[in-house]
Amino acid sequence: MATATKAKNKIRLQPMGERVVVQRDQGEATTAGGIVLPDSAQEKPARGTIVAIGTGKLLDDGSRATPQIKNGEKVLFSSYAGETVEIDDVEYLLMREDDILAVIE
Repeated sequence: MATATKAKNKIRLQPMGERVVVQRDQGEATTAGGIVLPDSAQEKPARGTIVAIGTGKLLDDGSRATPQIKNGEKVLFSSYAGETVEIDDVEYLLMREDDILAVIE
């Protein structure tokens, strides 16, 4: 179990159960031709880094499944996965572990 923290205000974000916190990678700010894109025109990447992990999915027998991912791993996820949370001008995604499609090695 890991938590996402910001040192400035000591805000802790601890995901519950099978949820994880992902910090989305930054999108490309320029096109191949050198045109600078504003934030509103940039496509948000569907990849990021795991910064916090919940305790795992609750199974039918009452036990918890061990999360398949680890803190710090780079992952791919579906484009519409999770809820966006902003803490100290840093955007995080709070999503279910099932929304993660692959680990980037």
